[in-house]
Amino acid sequence: MGFKFEQLIVWQEAMSLGEDVYRLSRKFPKEEIFGLTSQITRATDSIALNISEGSMGQTDGENGRFIGYAIRSCAEVITCLYKARNRKYVTEGDFSLLYEKVEILFKRLNRYRGAIR
Repeated sequence: MGFKFEQLIVWQEAMSLGEDVYRLSRKFPKEEIFGLTSQITRATDSIALNISEGSMGQTDGENGRFIGYAIRSCAEVITCLYKARNRKYVTEGDFSLLYEKVEILFKRLNRYRGAIR
């Protein structure tokens, strides 16, 4: 692995979460393709994208800013999960599993941001 971000646990977890959410969102109704399906996959992908962008030769302050964007994207994913659950697009089990993964990543991102400040 040649880039710094590839070794970050938070990036690896964000990448895994992105694939989990992508697979789940493929089960959403076709009428959601430009709505909730698009929103949840973009928000989830944004987490890993911001972690990688922030780590590339930026100052600690700038890196922290990008980690802040990743944290906010976690909140967006949680809201999308609630919408998917409320609309009966996901099971309670899938909701709980992904909610827990996002919550763990959210906490790790907050600790990471605190460590680089």
